[in-house]
Amino acid sequence: MLNKKITMDMTHGSLWNKILMFALPLAASSILQQLFNSVDTAVVGRFASSQALAAVGSNSSLISLMINLFIGISLGSNVVIAHYIGQKSEKNIHAAVHTAIVVAILSGVFVMILGQFIAKPVLLLMGTPEDVIDLAVLYLRIYLIGMPFIMLYDFGSSILRSTGDSKRPLYSLIVAGIVNTVLNLILVIVFKLGVSGVAIATVISNVVSSSIVMVILMHESEPIRLDVRKLTIVPRELKKILTIGVPAGLQGMVFSIANVCIQSTINSFGSATIAGSAAALNYEFFSYFMVSAFAQATVTFTSQNFGAGEYDRCRKIYHISMAFALLSCGLLSAVFVLGKGMFLGFYSTDPDVLYYAEQRLIIATTLELLTAVYEISAGAMRGLGHSLLPAIITVVGSCVLRLIWISTVCKVFHEFWVLIIIYPISWIVTGIIMVIAYNIIKRKVVREAR
Repeated sequence: MLNKKITMDMTHGSLWNKILMFALPLAASSILQQLFNSVDTAVVGRFASSQALAAVGSNSSLISLMINLFIGISLGSNVVIAHYIGQKSEKNIHAAVHTAIVVAILSGVFVMILGQFIAKPVLLLMGTPEDVIDLAVLYLRIYLIGMPFIMLYDFGSSILRSTGDSKRPLYSLIVAGIVNTVLNLILVIVFKLGVSGVAIATVISNVVSSSIVMVILMHESEPIRLDVRKLTIVPRELKKILTIGVPAGLQGMVFSIANVCIQSTINSFGSATIAGSAAALNYEFFSYFMVSAFAQATVTFTSQNFGAGEYDRCRKIYHISMAFALLSCGLLSAVFVLGKGMFLGFYSTDPDVLYYAEQRLIIATTLELLTAVYEISAGAMRGLGHSLLPAIITVVGSCVLRLIWISTVCKVFHEFWVLIIIYPISWIVTGIIMVIAYNIIKRKVVREAR
């Protein structure tokens, strides 16, 4: 049986405190993961050059594009395992766990190898400036060496979170984050390795975090325990994982394609704009991670309760998570915007860089809480077993709309703020459509289940 001291009973008792206890460590985990990249940009921005800062920052959207498909598949494993936990189906839990880890290994190796070949052509296609391109390619190729370990951490953490355990993945990231920060300072300041130094530090920290999670799984109670001798792909479980995960992953990929196009437009403004946008984007991510954490809580709690037939609790989970996401993201965004001088100063002291960083922070980060409306609604639908519809809505409402904006409005008004304002516009459109879709799906699914 599952370790009762570690797992959380999501199908009985009060919900608001359990959702909060689950989501906060998850938000902290996401923030720490982003800090791997944030520390990279801060160190090279302060101790190397603006070109080095731009090189690291110009890779963020491309890295997301390459890994988001598999991050989505890891979400599929979370939903499937959580559903089995709600049903108390131990044999299926065991099969799903081992299938997920094999998928993690294979996908990580695939992205690592493919990325080495496409790194420079894609960065050139994105219009990366000549004074940045060589450093950007170097950073990306070294970063991709750690991709198998990133996948193992994400899939392993997803398995643990399906049981309600969001704390131990956080602990592993705290250790890895300390390693990353110390190595960054040593390799850049002492050994003068610049971009390659921060990339190496990130790879090593990813090895550390994934190793800790794998050791936890190998010493976990049955049926979650990982046995490397039993690693295999069970076709039935793979199909279920992919049914939920692939639409979510494809959504992330298309979302990232839109961001790559936006990054290409940002690149057209020069290295100062690239660096400023990269600095502000870190705080955008931090605020969004509060939303993402409660969206993940929505997926996991809804999956277990739906599997257990607790349909009224599914409705309560949606409303509680939405309230927490809006409040926490709004408060954190306000802190960053009000203290923009101090926060942006961590990344650069260049006036040109700070000018563009402030523009992005004020326009996008201020309204980041709007993402809660569509993310929580999408999470609830995925917890109910519907992953394709929220993916389609996000692709059309956010990605397609952004691409149309870039090819029309931005062509006429070639200003940085005109480009960035499409973010809150797309969040509003996507949110309205997603809420309507959630209410339709909820009624349909519950009626059929009953």
